[in-house]
Amino acid sequence: MVFVSDRAIRRLNRDWRGIDKPTDVLSFAMREGEGPAGGSPSLGDVVISVDTAARQAAELGHSFDEEVERLLVHGLLHLFGYDHREAAERRRMQAMERRLLRVIRQE
Repeated sequence: MVFVSDRAIRRLNRDWRGIDKPTDVLSFAMREGEGPAGGSPSLGDVVISVDTAARQAAELGHSFDEEVERLLVHGLLHLFGYDHREAAERRRMQAMERRLLRVIRQE
């Protein structure tokens, strides 16, 4: 996991996704497809903008730490193949986010 500024994540978002604006979290898979096969056990990298995380935490009415936890889970789910382009995918991913956050926070 890497923490960066809005400026840095905007540059990554532009260079890798062609979207010239900051975002909250980006995931970079080490490899596409099935997971590690005899190679590195690393799934990839999760990059979180601390600037955006702080803004979103204030907007959503929870702590910065809670927002970072949420973004980390979101980014990890992308590395495991989850997505949110379609409504059904989004519901599935959001349900898994809530489930994992309850476990992490022991709710």
